[in-house]
Amino acid sequence: MTLRPYRSEDCPVLAALFYDTVHTVNARDYTPEQLDAWADGQVDLAAWDASFLAHTTLVAEAEGIIVGFADLADDGYLDRLYVHKDWQGRGVATALCDALPGAKLTHASLTARPFFEQRGWQVVKEQQVERRGVLLTNFVMKR
Repeated sequence: MTLRPYRSEDCPVLAALFYDTVHTVNARDYTPEQLDAWADGQVDLAAWDASFLAHTTLVAEAEGIIVGFADLADDGYLDRLYVHKDWQGRGVATALCDALPGAKLTHASLTARPFFEQRGWQVVKEQQVERRGVLLTNFVMKR
């Protein structure tokens, strides 16, 4: 596996990876209605591209495919961290986080919380966030 900087042409692949990961990996912790609200398959690619370009964004590749991505804002907020559904538990998220040592704060899903806790992050608070009229539980976490 290798890590590299994000390129605008990656955006459609990252959007598809995001959707697939949410609807498979996160399905153990969220209802179908919540998953659809979180990831409806209608990503605004221009907005995502602008966000990725404004952040420090890394892409993980292995075996010729993108297997994960993460992006970090200048203020230390880890905005997105997603790993391909078939690459869970293979060190992709760890490699991405290790390559972004400035991460200080994130909003972690129920699914991601144990990963962050194992890395020394602490829950600041549990919260309910609204997406498309549906409430989702997540956690504000800091390092």
